[in-house]
Formats: sequence, C-alpha cells, structure tokens
Amino acid sequence: MTRSPTETRVSVRGLQPVQVVAGLVGLIYLALGIIGLVISGFGDFTASTHSTMWIFSVNPLHNVVHLGVGLLGVLMALNSGLARTYGWVLFVAFGLLFVWGLAITGVFTSNPVSGLGNPLAIDTADTWLHFGTAIAGLLIAVMPARKVVEHVGTQPTEPTEESRGSERGGAHRRLWRRGTAH
Repeated sequence: MTRSPTETRVSVRGLQPVQVVAGLVGLIYLALGIIGLVISGFGDFTASTHSTMWIFSVNPLHNVVHLGVGLLGVLMALNSGLARTYGWVLFVAFGLLFVWGLAITGVFTSNPVSGLGNPLAIDTADTWLHFGTAIAGLLIAVMPARKVVEHVGTQPTEPTEESRGSERGGAHRRLWRRGTAH
C-alpha cells in the first residue's frame, strides 16, 4: 500500500478559551469602572482618598482606568492572539501597580514613588486586587490554544483491498464469510 506524501496542518479555529477569559476579565473591569463612576462621580478627579466601593478605594481617575482596561479586554478578546497580548499587558501593568501599591501602603521602608503621590487612590485592598489581576493576566497570556490537526493528502495513490471492500460493503461480507455475522 503506497500513500502520497502527507502534509499536516495545525490550526486554531473557533472561539478559544483564552478569548473567553480575556473577555470576562474585560467585562468585569468595565462593570467596576461604571459602578465606580456612579459612586464617585467626576468631582475631584485625582483625590488620594475619595470614595469606597466595597473595601476598595476609588476616585474618578481610578474608575476611568478600569473602564479603559475593560474596554481593551473586550476588544482584544475578539482574536486569540490579541487576547494573549491583553494577558501580557495585564501582567505587566498590574504587576507595576502592585509594586507601586506596596510602596504607597508602606510595605517598603522608604517609598521610592512618594513624589508621585497617589493619583489612583490605591489602598491595601487595591494593591492585592492588582496582584490578583497580574496573575490572571499571566494565566491568560500563557493559556494553551485549542488546536485542530488537519491531514492533507492522505489518500492512497491506488485503491487497496480494504478500501475496495468497504466501498462494496465488503466488511459485512468478510464477517459473513467468517461466520460471525447473522
């Protein structure tokens, strides 16, 4: 039995899990931004202490950042490659916000960012939320794709006995000859 050369293609098709997760994270941040703006309004845009949303401190700038992160997530979830890029953006941006939050909340003995103030009204709860978002971003970035393997050109060059038999119902005949079919 001779076969023609085969070509194997691996492709990514359909909605990928990474897109779903990136879209969900984006929707969560959109909701946080909208709810936060309802709570804080637009006054005193960069106040270091403004309003609280559950246990998190928010101000209008913080809420606008949440809206931007959410919108970016929803848009980048439309493509699996962009969704992974969104994961890396979350990892880097929220990782930096986590370190900045540690400095603001006094975890470090000296605050290297004290000159920048606290324009996002970051508190301890926000810092740990940023850490969780950075980890979620890393998971999104490295999430495996669901792949489809296609074999192209696997047709035999000449019909074999097995393929000829199956065309005529030969499998049934072979079983009949052996005495196992009824």
